[in-house]
Amino acid sequence: MSAAPGGGVRAILSRRGLRLSRDRGQNFLTDEGLADRLAGLAGVGADDRVIEIGTGLGVLTRALARRAGQVVSIEIDSGLVAALREESLLPADVELLHADALALDLGELIGEGDAPVRVVANLPYSAATPLLRRLLDLRGRLVDWSVMLQREVAARIVASPGSRDYGSFAVLHHLTVDAEVLQELPPGSFFPAPEVTSSFVRMWPRRTPLLGPGELGHVERVVRAAFAQRRKTLVNCLRAGSGLAGGDRGAIEAALAEAGIDPQDRAERVEPERLLALARALG
Repeated sequence: MSAAPGGGVRAILSRRGLRLSRDRGQNFLTDEGLADRLAGLAGVGADDRVIEIGTGLGVLTRALARRAGQVVSIEIDSGLVAALREESLLPADVELLHADALALDLGELIGEGDAPVRVVANLPYSAATPLLRRLLDLRGRLVDWSVMLQREVAARIVASPGSRDYGSFAVLHHLTVDAEVLQELPPGSFFPAPEVTSSFVRMWPRRTPLLGPGELGHVERVVRAAFAQRRKTLVNCLRAGSGLAGGDRGAIEAALAEAGIDPQDRAERVEPERLLALARALG
């Protein structure tokens, strides 16, 4: 396929009579060289089993297949799946699944094999948050996951306390993984060109876990309640409909004090570790 932006992709789409869906965020990489660079940034090696979410027309898939021991690629669009198969756009050893990654049992797909498993994905805005949240639950079974996201979503993952983008999503990621924005991708890297800049972000489980087994769900409930109404103080947020401590102000203030948090503070100014201590105090 041509490395010129839109060239080969446009030709295939035209030949197949395919129309891309804005709702699905169908913006495809067009540069084989860039795809190879991203596969390298994702750390993919010969011993790895890679699960790719969003095959598109296979530009990144082919780059992954050149490096990995095995690639399983998931594509929701039946027209693209037909094109990939009928035009032999993927290497023969790539396993292509026609499925919705949001409905798929990713844990079963990861399996319990000996090969290191990595996830690589080009995530549309509508699917990014639920898929990233699911990967946090599966973090103990993955080496890492590298994803292309809208830059605004990436900012919500790596945000620090006090910043505009700091919220529950940043807290949950900070408590479970390390994350790094590896490269910014301008709109011209894709066809059709999106209206936003994208970021390629790599995440991997923290070497020193902060959470105990099964603790993430409760922590998430507390953190989401804390950020539910950003202009309200923490004590009022936690009392408002969350059911935490039965909504009892005294119990909530005692938990905040135990965590070393001022009840009149707002969640956006509180470090993730203190919010974890708060969740445990409310446990």
